Amino acid sequence: MFVSEISNDELHALSLIRFEGKIHVIERPGAAETAVARLRSYPVLGFDTETRPSFTKGKVNHVALLQLSTASEAFLFRLCRMDVPKSLLALLSDPHILKIGAAIKNDIDVLRRSAKIQPCGFIDLQDMVQKFNIKNIGLAKMAGIVLGVRISKSQQLSNWENDILTEAQQRYAATDAWMCYLIYEKLNRSS
Repeated sequence: MFVSEISNDELHALSLIRFEGKIHVIERPGAAETAVARLRSYPVLGFDTETRPSFTKGKVNHVALLQLSTASEAFLFRLCRMDVPKSLLALLSDPHILKIGAAIKNDIDVLRRSAKIQPCGFIDLQDMVQKFNIKNIGLAKMAGIVLGVRISKSQQLSNWENDILTEAQQRYAATDAWMCYLIYEKLNRSS
């Protein structure tokens, strides 16, 4: 059903897409409570985090941004501006709400350093695609193989702790979480 690999040339030939839905940037605990209440009505969420890059060996920064996405809305929690709200910790620990990500082990490890997270209900697409014999397990290549689209990774190394997230950073962050959601939905239908 799916090819197992895609070359960089094949990937670059695909149509570039990005998240075009509503983006909510959350920087205050009160706004986080409202966002989490809304997210709890969805059984499946795309998940990702962004951390300010470190170019020093052995230095790992705290999670600056945690993204959760539905099919039409993305919620960007600026954890560099607030502690992880208890309601968000509870959502991340809820086994009944699936959080879909790619290469999530590192995301969860970094989150554990800054918050008392007990992750539950997480699904890593890198594990899921193995059932389909997909060998390229980076998010961009999984998007190319499973959905036939290309996503930009141009903001990956930007400073996620900037005072204000640029429009490009917001779209990039929302797209990554949304793409995890879409890939999961397609793979789930293909099982």
